Parts: sequence; structure tokens; C-alpha cells
Amino acid sequence: MNNEKVYLYVHIIFVVNKQEAVLKKPILNLLLIHLKKFAEEKFLKIQNINGVANHLHCLLQLHPTQSLTYAVKILKEESAKWLNENKFLENNFEWSEGYAAYSVSPSSVKQVADYINKQEEHHKTKTLESELEVFEKIQI
Repeated sequence: MNNEKVYLYVHIIFVVNKQEAVLKKPILNLLLIHLKKFAEEKFLKIQNINGVANHLHCLLQLHPTQSLTYAVKILKEESAKWLNENKFLENNFEWSEGYAAYSVSPSSVKQVADYINKQEEHHKTKTLESELEVFEKIQI
């Protein structure tokens, strides 16, 4: 095979420390714009990113040489640093330790992107805990 075709998609969720709902909509929107720009500069391909006040969802397409752990680490570090340096919040911002990451089939990318787009609507009736429980029940 002359051409390599590698499609590595990952749906990542990271949560604000203590699940505090501090990312109000105007700040969240600015943060998402900043993270997209930052990711592009670091050669990370964000397919979609969105969230609500206490957590973010990111659909990331990784290059085969990129580490998931490293990608999440720099996204979390940069976002916390940017929020704190710009003093957008009353208190120092921190993400909780760890993250959730789920592989996504190329045939499901649109479905996951749509799900990420609808986070605000989704969380009018569902908590973060109930959302994560659904992911925990997924069996391959």
C-alpha cells in the first residue's frame, strides 16, 4: 500500500476541579476559541470542542505520532494558564486530575460532533455524573 490512511479519533472529556460551574458562557466561548487556535499551533486537530460550566468535550483527531496523554496535558495546562493569566475568574482555575477518553470510529465522527455541539441542551436535563455513567456502560 503506497498511501497510509490513519484515522485516530478520540472523544475527550475533562472536568473543572470539584466540578465547579465556573465556565460561564462568555468565558467558555472565549476559551473554546483560544483552545482551537492553540491546538492548531501545536499541530493538534480539534474536530469539535464544546462544553458547559463544569466540563469540556473535545473530539480530537490524532496523528499516529501524537500521544493522547500529551495532547490532553497541553490542552488542560494551556487553558488553565490562559484563564488564570487573563483573570477571567474570581479564583484560580484548575482542572480536576485525569480525563475520560473514548475512541471514535470514523463512521461515528459526525454523530459525536453533533453530540458535542448540543452540550448546553443536553445538560438542561442531565448531570455530568449521569452523562459519565452512560459512557461507563458502553461495552465493546
